[in-house]
Amino acid sequence: MGISFNAASLLNGNGINVQSVVTAILAPENAVITQYQNQQTDLSTNAGLLSGYNNNLTSLEAAVVALANPTGPLASQSATSSDSSILTASAATTATAGTHQIVVSNLATTGTLYTNPLTNGTTSFLTSPATTGDIKLQVGGGGGTTHDIVITQGSNDTLNTLASYINTQNWGVTANVVTDSSGARLALYSQSTGTPGALAITNNDTGLTFNTPVGGTNASLTIDGVPYSSATNTVTGAIGGVTLNLASAAPGTTVQLTVGPDTTQATNAINAFVSAYNTLIGDLNTQFTVDPTTNSEGPLGGDVALRSLQSSLLNDVSYGITGNSGLVNLASLGIEINNDGTLTVNQTAIDTTTEYSPAFSDVLAANPSAVQSFFQNASGTGFAQNFNNDLANLTDPTTGILNLDIADNKTHQNALTTQIANLQDRLTMEQAALTLEYDQVNANLEAYPSLLLEVTSEIAALNGNYSTTSGTSTTSTTSTNTTPATGTATG
Repeated sequence: MGISFNAASLLNGNGINVQSVVTAILAPENAVITQYQNQQTDLSTNAGLLSGYNNNLTSLEAAVVALANPTGPLASQSATSSDSSILTASAATTATAGTHQIVVSNLATTGTLYTNPLTNGTTSFLTSPATTGDIKLQVGGGGGTTHDIVITQGSNDTLNTLASYINTQNWGVTANVVTDSSGARLALYSQSTGTPGALAITNNDTGLTFNTPVGGTNASLTIDGVPYSSATNTVTGAIGGVTLNLASAAPGTTVQLTVGPDTTQATNAINAFVSAYNTLIGDLNTQFTVDPTTNSEGPLGGDVALRSLQSSLLNDVSYGITGNSGLVNLASLGIEINNDGTLTVNQTAIDTTTEYSPAFSDVLAANPSAVQSFFQNASGTGFAQNFNNDLANLTDPTTGILNLDIADNKTHQNALTTQIANLQDRLTMEQAALTLEYDQVNANLEAYPSLLLEVTSEIAALNGNYSTTSGTSTTSTTSTNTTPATGTATG
């Protein structure tokens, strides 16, 4: 827009609005800065979207890695007990499917040993006039280690001081002084179950009387009729790849343990994959969908990298193998590819005159090994293995498709920031120079009426009191200068 002034207004002493004039002159350059700032805002918005998509891509990669892992959820085994109050179990991926009959006769116990009561825990238990004594404590049964406890008066000859002494020795034994209505007793507890935790006193010439030890016995059980003994209530090695956790003894009760594929973990892994994939492909779809109101795509609709990513993902989910008992693609597993590229896991079979698609749960229950083989196999050509290889390239920190896009976006933002800063610096200098220039112009314009009056008066004086005559009277012509008002630029 051009700048113009009202000449009549300029000559009456009103002057000009300097700030308005300078702003109008600099308007085109300020418009350029605004344009750059708008571009920067758009880039920032796009960067946020790209980062979100990159996070979603990373989440998808984690879900696919789980499906490609040979010891992951698809290979997981479960061990189910018919009576969890007696025993529970867990199975490693190496466990062999089958059922087992188990009877738990008794649990592994810790060894316990205690004395007869004394009056209190602070009085010496040495028999006068003895000032020393000796106790030999054996830990670990007949073949265990014997610890010689030398009792010295004033050092460890009371229940309290003896308990403190034993607790500092790291023998796998805990000592407590138990006080009740009958008095104070020393109680020793092994920290291990089974035979390794058996306790015994093999020598004692003090005033203490120890009761018969209890506990320190191994767990005993039968598995499919074969007897087993375990020093702990966690039994490993009895069934390959299975860990038994004994909860209670029940000599007359047979517990059935069923070992087989863990369909829950496998289902959860498949659902996690489908969810992660749908989140990403759904977000990408929104960028390429034309809004009927604005007749435009999303802000990243023209992003070639996103188009390439979308195409790559659609190719990956369409991947298939051969053989494998007919489980050759996602559809054969009961996982449908929808028209928009998203996936749906069939909860029930679809059986119409034109279409049949199984329920995923039925396929998994009928042939879990083939399901695993579809996603992963020894040749490395499984669905998840192929997808994982592609995702490894797509998410590479340096060459990944979205990471490159984000880096390019950042480069453009930095360039715009530099351009904006340079323009703003230049505008600041231009504004200062223009303000100084037009301040002087304005001062001259505001002084014009006074200058005109002064010149007029000088001319009048030179002409002998210049006057105008009307009739018989003479009228002097004079002017009065008033303080000029600030003028405005018109444009």
